[in-house]
Amino acid sequence: MTDAAELRRRTAELLAAHPPAGTERLDFLRARFDAGLAWVHYPEGLGGLGAPRSLQAVVDAELEAAGAPDNDPRRIGIGLGMAAPTILKYGTEEQKQRFLRPLWTGEEVWCQLFSEPGAGSDLAALGTRAVREGDDWVVNGQKVWTSSAHVARWAILIARTDPDVPKHAGITYFLCDMTDPGVEVRPLRQITGEAEFNEVFLTDVRVPDTRRLGEIGAGWKVAQTTLNNERVAIGGMRLPREGGMIGPVAKTWRERPELRTHDLHQRLLKLWVESEVSRLTAERLRQQLVAGQPGPEGAGMKLAFARLNQEISGLEVELRGEEGLLYDDWTMRRPELVDFVGRDAGYRYLRSKGNSIEGGTSEVLLNIVAERVLGLPSEPRTDKDVAWKDLSR
Repeated sequence: MTDAAELRRRTAELLAAHPPAGTERLDFLRARFDAGLAWVHYPEGLGGLGAPRSLQAVVDAELEAAGAPDNDPRRIGIGLGMAAPTILKYGTEEQKQRFLRPLWTGEEVWCQLFSEPGAGSDLAALGTRAVREGDDWVVNGQKVWTSSAHVARWAILIARTDPDVPKHAGITYFLCDMTDPGVEVRPLRQITGEAEFNEVFLTDVRVPDTRRLGEIGAGWKVAQTTLNNERVAIGGMRLPREGGMIGPVAKTWRERPELRTHDLHQRLLKLWVESEVSRLTAERLRQQLVAGQPGPEGAGMKLAFARLNQEISGLEVELRGEEGLLYDDWTMRRPELVDFVGRDAGYRYLRSKGNSIEGGTSEVLLNIVAERVLGLPSEPRTDKDVAWKDLSR
């Protein structure tokens, strides 16, 4: 069994063979993946060594101390946090070999083609159609709120392949090449002035059956793996104390005593404690992941993440007064990633409004927590056994 000492030995061998100071970044990342030090808990040959997930921190610490480059995880978060675990669980050996290495090294960016204009919170009601033609599927439809679609090479896609069965049963999961003919990406300008989101139009896009993930009609089951991992990736990220949104507010409080009031002090203390509780709970959730796949606990973490971000950013604007409304860059940009901490308070306040929508709305997540964590009765669902084609839309 691979233990911490063995991982340190393997990491030292990697650094000796590929000194970070004299090795191109991409070459180093490829070598790290091939050495099994990318995801140590993944199987051998797929970036890992079959080691306990908790030992990844050993490798990361050794490489950081040596000044080794990382794979810019924030830029490729959808691939790392959503596509990779789904491909690992449901992909064929050919799919795993083809996609996991360039995904981890960042050579290929991924996006998620799930939500639709008429099927947001009720994702299972999606209407994008995939029709089988020989060895291909012909896909037509529209997706929306697609982060990174403007820079992505690949997408995880769910589409309806059988309209004659209930909505959850007629969905199939695909891997879509964003450079294929018929894929059109249009920017969606947000309240921040940026367009990190996109809408994607699919017109007669041909997806080979070899890029189907899982069985035909089993797309909802496959998508649950993606969604559970997404919520953990958003709400359960590893942060230091005062990491995330609480950090800039606490810093301003310490450096600007003239802005302080008793009421704001009490609110800041409450949010600081809640942020610390959320951070430690996320650490416990990551420890639970060592034993298996993420469950509905990720929904609770994502709920807390959205609420805290919105309350903290609102407090920051109040604390700063008029200057809290300033926003340094209102130009139409299409960023590759979201930078909360490195921007103005006004940006953080506006951007945090999306936290309760992206990755599952807070209302849907409350239902998940109520039913799957607390065991409360589920809401009546009169459309559960009705064929999708017969549903009112």
